[in-house]
Amino acid sequence: MPSKIPIENLTKGDDYMQKYFPKGVCSREIIFDVDGGKIKDVEFVGGCEGNLKGISHLVEGMDIDEVIDKLSGIRCGFKNTSCPDQFSKALKEYKEKANS
Repeated sequence: MPSKIPIENLTKGDDYMQKYFPKGVCSREIIFDVDGGKIKDVEFVGGCEGNLKGISHLVEGMDIDEVIDKLSGIRCGFKNTSCPDQFSKALKEYKEKANS
């Protein structure tokens, strides 16, 4: 897997889900879909379950750019990143991949 774009496509029924492998956080995977520029079906594997379920529900249906703006740069403790920040990175890489 290339380190520059750690996103894979997954099939879920007739839809293609995105799978991102975050770095430097407790979460091991972030699975999500984007439909018409809106976020849907976000799932974090590992990490702080309650908080990440809350984030998943809060971003559901939001515009991808709004989610990137809100979550980008959030830190967890002394780490330079967080699970929400890693999700914003996943969305940025998704956009780059989708536009190429």
